[in-house]
Amino acid sequence: MKSPIAKRSIVIDGHKTSVSLEDAFWTVLEEIARERKETLSHLVAAIDSERQQSNLSSSIRLFVLARYRSESAGVRPSTGLGQRVAA
Repeated sequence: MKSPIAKRSIVIDGHKTSVSLEDAFWTVLEEIARERKETLSHLVAAIDSERQQSNLSSSIRLFVLARYRSESAGVRPSTGLGQRVAA
């Protein structure tokens, strides 16, 4: 049986690292990067620079969760990660 966790290599600020996430999180993260017109590496680097958890994978999951919570509450995320703008 295939593992639901996919480990991918990604370059963040010039250094290569591996991140393990479920396929669904990778898919959503790629969609968010496309919407923001930026690369996946750039988006992950931004999440990495603002994370409060020691684990990058957890920070990415929390970022995706916050994005969906904002959308369901009728709040449109701004271009920044920490700020939100009313829709």
